Amino acid sequence: MSPSTSQPRGRLLLFDVGNTHTHVGLVRGAHISKHVDLPTALWSRKNAPAVLRRFVGPGKVIGVSVCSVVPKASVRVLRVLRKLWPEVRVLPLNPSTLRGVGIDYPKPESIGQDRLANALAVRLRHGAPSLVVDFGTAVTFDVVDQHGNYIGGVIAPGLAAMTEYLHEKTALLPRIEIRDIDAAVGRSTEEAMLIGAVHGYRGLVRELISRLKKQLGVRRLPVVATGGYARLMAKGVPEITDVQPLLTLEGLRQHWELSH
Repeated sequence: MSPSTSQPRGRLLLFDVGNTHTHVGLVRGAHISKHVDLPTALWSRKNAPAVLRRFVGPGKVIGVSVCSVVPKASVRVLRVLRKLWPEVRVLPLNPSTLRGVGIDYPKPESIGQDRLANALAVRLRHGAPSLVVDFGTAVTFDVVDQHGNYIGGVIAPGLAAMTEYLHEKTALLPRIEIRDIDAAVGRSTEEAMLIGAVHGYRGLVRELISRLKKQLGVRRLPVVATGGYARLMAKGVPEITDVQPLLTLEGLRQHWELSH
């Protein structure tokens, strides 16, 4: 059954449980019809079932595809799901359930599940080799090699995490909102911080992509950006060939389809 043509009956829920936010998607047919970012802390609150029910609306849920980097939150999400839909099937994404992309990595169980979802989505979308750059709480690079296997990647601090760290650890540096900036010389503290974050991280991304191409032995490499700052960062990184903000959720959708 092809991921592009299968049509799940009813509606499918997708959960990407992160440290700060849980990205939730609702699938109708073979497409993500809507999505929302909810604070991961929500799942420990009494109103969590009501919030999720409002997002889903009336109607049957036929299944849930989930990845998580917060085990305690995963348990709480499962508790909420069982309360709302006791019979629903929950399919976790992990190295033992993954289909559609291989794993060539020393300790597969240590790979972030969201990274496996990204690898699956980019493998099915762009083939192999291919690369995902996820601009989330951390900036992660996930590599699929020529054989279609996830082989590892790179982890760096995220843009917001870096600027927030500077604010918290220094007396005079303000908290800033990440945005694009053309200048190369900051004429204020905020501008100086923005240049360091935006232009500095673009330089970091370009250098790492160059090194990854050399290690893979390729001149051309599909590079997909995802995460909250994907569109912003892609403006100054010509090596990025595609921007897919919902890539992780798309990987979860394909994970469900490949398992049925």
